[in-house]
Amino acid sequence: MEIPMAELVLGASLYFPPFFKALLLGFFFWLLLHALVRDWIYSGDIWHPTLLDLSLFILCVTASQWLLIIG
Repeated sequence: MEIPMAELVLGASLYFPPFFKALLLGFFFWLLLHALVRDWIYSGDIWHPTLLDLSLFILCVTASQWLLIIG
């Protein structure tokens, strides 16, 4: 049984794994949250602003994955 290459390419472009949905949704959550706390993060009160940014991003992706599972 041989599948034509055109069908494989079309099928690969249509498949969007749930983790990537959570990553995309989490990125938009992070953009909103980052805009709200950007001045505080980079004011010097935070020891490592990049680490906090990364932590916020991971929390946003985790929250969006949870929302996709529950909702």
